[in-house]
Amino acid sequence: MIELKYKSRPIWCAILNSTFLVSVLFVPVYGQSRPDKPNIILIMADDLGWGDVGFNGNHYIKTPTLDEMAQNGIQFNRFYAASAVCSPTRGSAMTGRHPERYGITHANVGHMRKEEITLAEALKGQGYRTGHFGKWHLGTLTLKEKDANRGGPEGAKDYSPPWENGFDVCFSTESKVPTWNPMITPDKSAGDIGNRTPGEHFGTYYWTGEDLKVADNLDGDDSRVIMDRVIPFIKDAAANETPFFTVVWFHTPHLPVLAGPEYMALYPELSEDKQHYFGSISAMDEQIGRLRETLRELGVADDTMIWFCSDNGPEGNEQANRTQGSAGPYKGRKRSLYEGGIRVPAVLEWPANIPEGRKTNLPVSTNDYFPSILGILGFENEGQVHPLDGANIFPYLADRLEKRSNPIFFKFQKQEAIMDNQFKLYSPDGGQTYELYDLMNDPGEKNNISANHPDKVNDLSEQLKKWLLSCQESDGGRDYLK
Repeated sequence: MIELKYKSRPIWCAILNSTFLVSVLFVPVYGQSRPDKPNIILIMADDLGWGDVGFNGNHYIKTPTLDEMAQNGIQFNRFYAASAVCSPTRGSAMTGRHPERYGITHANVGHMRKEEITLAEALKGQGYRTGHFGKWHLGTLTLKEKDANRGGPEGAKDYSPPWENGFDVCFSTESKVPTWNPMITPDKSAGDIGNRTPGEHFGTYYWTGEDLKVADNLDGDDSRVIMDRVIPFIKDAAANETPFFTVVWFHTPHLPVLAGPEYMALYPELSEDKQHYFGSISAMDEQIGRLRETLRELGVADDTMIWFCSDNGPEGNEQANRTQGSAGPYKGRKRSLYEGGIRVPAVLEWPANIPEGRKTNLPVSTNDYFPSILGILGFENEGQVHPLDGANIFPYLADRLEKRSNPIFFKFQKQEAIMDNQFKLYSPDGGQTYELYDLMNDPGEKNNISANHPDKVNDLSEQLKKWLLSCQESDGGRDYLK
């Protein structure tokens, strides 16, 4: 049972954006009290499949920390990335809005617009210290030199670094890096190195601010490299008794995927490719354990909520033998809006308010982060000026409900989908044809039942069309205040 503890004083949400002040997005729930401000950590893996963790039944990959979090907190059986690739999902986590509304429709497409209100900006307005660590992928990080996929003068239109989107402290890359020795191009067997030359610099840098490129402590496991920056940030906030919002977006296990010798040695009986893939995940799990231990040592673990998920399903391209990820029993992989491409492993641990471990079949999306976290702070979304696609899930969890009131929508390239609590309507071709699946009885999407349920197809397709029109209007600037 979730027992939320509140204090009786109303608050007003004033969110300072780079161009305007918004005080109408969220309003306090008067007549209701608000809780103390919990610390908030959002952890996201990159291309981790639903079946790549022990708590979802993987008997090979060692993820003891994540398994313990699932036992202590809430394990989401139906948690969905907002998209089948990374950048749109990350945008949804930051805004509560599907990135179709603001042009981040694929990896390396668009950027976080200055008019969008990020979770970091909202929480900063409530006195939080904010930090981003790891992969950003919501815009370029430098205007002056070539960096990663789009950074530099030629990508100036997509310049939108985390430090201009509400984050006080950053240790961020624009996009992917190798999961071991992240600044060095590995052998082609690691996958996805493009035309880079093995042994040379990978061409993607870690940045801490404008023209501030990191040059030290960048060897070995990339998850450890990231965590070495996260922990001082948390220690500093705790020492100053300041609530903190920490975004930790690991690169693991995105290609190029490698593991160090000690992590490969955890899997001596397996192939080298599996040793690298499995080992990189175990290395990431170890660093999450290091983070949790730090929270306990600082005495702030109980009042810290840790969310963990993946940004999409496992890599599906046969471009390297290292694509060893598992979608579990689900159909599809990364880049697909079938379940295997968007249903991802996820847990929430919050000892002060989630005293028992349990599982829920409530459908939850990365769109729900924004309204759920602000809902905990006592705000409700009016939804008129700046419509959200997510919902505050905590009332559902508190009442142990497994049905949500609003559907979850998806769009990726020509694929479209809408999901209610039981049924999922999927179109592979922009609404020309539809497939209908009963996810309660057929989670593997083996039986297309659209011919037997024309009324349900019509109902869901009409909702989907209205949502797509709404996204087009948002993308045209309708939602932004003048």
